[in-house]
Amino acid sequence: MANLISVERASLALGTAQVLDEVSLGVLGGDRIGVVGRNGGGKTTLLRVLAGQRSVDSGRVTRAGVSSVGVLAQEDVLDPAHTVREEVLGDLPEHVWAGDPRIRDVLTGLLGGIGAEAVGGFDALVGPLSGGERRRLALARLLVQDPTVLFLDEPTNHLDVEGVAWLAEHLVRHRARPDNAVVAITHDRWFLDAIATATWEVVDGSVNAFEGGYAAYVLAKAERERMAAVTAERRDNLLRKELAWLRRGPPARTSKPKFRIDAANTLIADEPPPRDDVELMRFATTRLGKDVVDLLDASVTLGDRVLLDRITWHLAPGERVGIVGVNGAGKSTLLRAIAGTIALSSGKRKQGVTVRLAYLTQEVRELERYADWRVIEAIEDVRKYIRLGKKEISASQLAQRLGFTGGRQQTRVSDLSGGERRRLQLTRLLMDEPNVLLLDEPTNDLDIETLTSLEDVLDGWAGTLLVVSHDRYLLERACDKQVALMGDGKVRELPGGVEQYLELRHAQPAARPQVSHPFGAKPAVAAAGTDGAAGAPLRTPAELREARKDMARVEKQLARLAQREERIHAEMAASATDHAKVLTLNGQLREIVDEREGLELEWLEAAEIVG
Repeated sequence: MANLISVERASLALGTAQVLDEVSLGVLGGDRIGVVGRNGGGKTTLLRVLAGQRSVDSGRVTRAGVSSVGVLAQEDVLDPAHTVREEVLGDLPEHVWAGDPRIRDVLTGLLGGIGAEAVGGFDALVGPLSGGERRRLALARLLVQDPTVLFLDEPTNHLDVEGVAWLAEHLVRHRARPDNAVVAITHDRWFLDAIATATWEVVDGSVNAFEGGYAAYVLAKAERERMAAVTAERRDNLLRKELAWLRRGPPARTSKPKFRIDAANTLIADEPPPRDDVELMRFATTRLGKDVVDLLDASVTLGDRVLLDRITWHLAPGERVGIVGVNGAGKSTLLRAIAGTIALSSGKRKQGVTVRLAYLTQEVRELERYADWRVIEAIEDVRKYIRLGKKEISASQLAQRLGFTGGRQQTRVSDLSGGERRRLQLTRLLMDEPNVLLLDEPTNDLDIETLTSLEDVLDGWAGTLLVVSHDRYLLERACDKQVALMGDGKVRELPGGVEQYLELRHAQPAARPQVSHPFGAKPAVAAAGTDGAAGAPLRTPAELREARKDMARVEKQLARLAQREERIHAEMAASATDHAKVLTLNGQLREIVDEREGLELEWLEAAEIVG
């Protein structure tokens, strides 16, 4: 195979951190390489070096026979003034892209079809689209361009299980030629196993190469660690002998050759520093009675869409359920209904008296109020001491075991990386010792090392577990059964697991839910006069009047926002060639989106009081 990219003894330091330390590696034609490693370990920097976006301090990077490079970064680089058609297809004539089965496959797999229904049509502006939709557009644009070397930084973000399976199949089918290659940073272990011919682990400034995908990487790494343990045991034996000799009296030392002392000092110096390992503890779980949470003939309506349609579900103690479905099918809504954080349009929710419920949302909103706190303060806010097994440990000791070592405990929460915030969020939830755990996309921002630690915790979880995730590996590893939301408001059991879900989706393409355009979305409305507030405290007439006033006020504000939005859209269309002005207008649109989300939540809270 042709050598497309060669890296020879490359070194790169960012501040005081040595990200690359005399790294040598190569990308060959036909390679599909998965890149794994700890958050902040240098994976993205390595990708930028390979793509020519960042130079190295020393060493050499050569690209021979690379006619084009495509990079999917984690940052959004789309032009908000462009239409979907302009961003994805550029100036390609319709007869060209419509007659190319590879391009049609991309449009169908990522944008919902030739008409790009999933993102509001080919003529929709990019600016108002959601983050997930823009991510799909950026990926679709790259795949349509088909560069020689394709660099993907977390390509499965914002993709559902079906989308991840499609992307893996597309890359294997179209990126296996000897004249192209793909390098992908990913924490999705199923995706890694499905596409990778090689796996690179970035750790401590080095890049360790393994043949094959995730399974082969785990086996090879275990064998390397076994060999390292044998070497360490031999070194320890030598150390014990040499140190015993050094501890003898001065006459014994002076009568021995000096090289014995030098040899002992060399052995001591060769002792490697301990890794900054993350250890998620098995916190005690409060005893769970026979009654957990029941949904009885429950429905949830958002605007004119029925997300849950007369669902009856009895959660059993110790049940472990994985939930799959396309984006917009109602997975998060189902979790919120079980958690009791959303009003039911009809039906009832019952909760057992012994239930202690913890709910991990997709966002890290729980940490917003702690933005100016230090890590140690955020942990102590839950508990200053916790008992693990027979030992009582302090919050500082706990933070140390979670990878927040030394001065990192004094870091402000707002300065933590996404993965560190997610880890902190999980720990705070577990420290409260819940017995019902609801996890909505728990793998977001977590590296593989933390994921395996989380799964180890869940293995010993004695309570009830519900997981919404596009991480197929996690669903099959941590859950005993899977259920699916197919977009018709029903919950369907999957005896055949995720594979059965993909078969059902393939057989019923019409089941794809129609996701409304984000800027045409209405506030989530629960039907009045329902049983959704069953079990809620009775409201006084004054409280009901105040809630109705709040609803009317919010509806007026939403109407004014809609008018502002229309005016900005008109200005964007009139100023399409003035990129500076379009960017300013796009920022105003983003502010409208944020303001509307807050208002819709406020409306929902008031609607829940009214019933």
